[in-house]
Amino acid sequence: MSRLTFYLIRHGESEGNREGLFRGRKDFPLTPLGIRQAKSLAQALSSIEFDLIVSSPLKRAYETAKIIAQGRPVRIMEEFNNINLSIWEGKKKDFIKSHYPEEWRIWITKPEELRLEGAETLFEVQKRAIKGIEKLKNEYRQGGVICIVTHRAVLKPMVAGLLNISKPYFWRLHFDTASYSVLEFEEERGYTLMKLNITHHLPEFEVERY
Repeated sequence: MSRLTFYLIRHGESEGNREGLFRGRKDFPLTPLGIRQAKSLAQALSSIEFDLIVSSPLKRAYETAKIIAQGRPVRIMEEFNNINLSIWEGKKKDFIKSHYPEEWRIWITKPEELRLEGAETLFEVQKRAIKGIEKLKNEYRQGGVICIVTHRAVLKPMVAGLLNISKPYFWRLHFDTASYSVLEFEEERGYTLMKLNITHHLPEFEVERY
């Protein structure tokens, strides 16, 4: 198998990011800043000839992917949908901190152990996201360059799983909005993280800590 390169993109700023909400599957669109971020990202990646552009089905990711694609088709893959956070979705982080203090403590220290009724665990997200990567790897056995636009709660467990980073990994990896990272796969070496959280193309963004 020839080298397969994945450009891993976190979507631009959404209304949920701006308002300090837990997003999950709640379908927030990009903010005006998020659109500008996506356009700056598209310009930064304009010299890359992608064989495929893939997106989470949520608006904030798909809108980012469409801007990057500049008229090329975008494939929706459910494997890269955001984590299902059930009753936390759409709620402010300060609300969660005050109403679910024990769960909040787990979230900010070892979210891999968080269990919410009706929600996905990070292990479940990791499993399905890696399944998506394997599906693409099997499809592009002759090599290629693939762009995946998704969410930080997908990127973190996915990258950790592919690189065999043990728990707790979630807060050891960081992906800003509209950043890109580069992951390569070669049969002899497996997965190699070539670049992480590149943001030099962004004139303005805020670092999201929690």
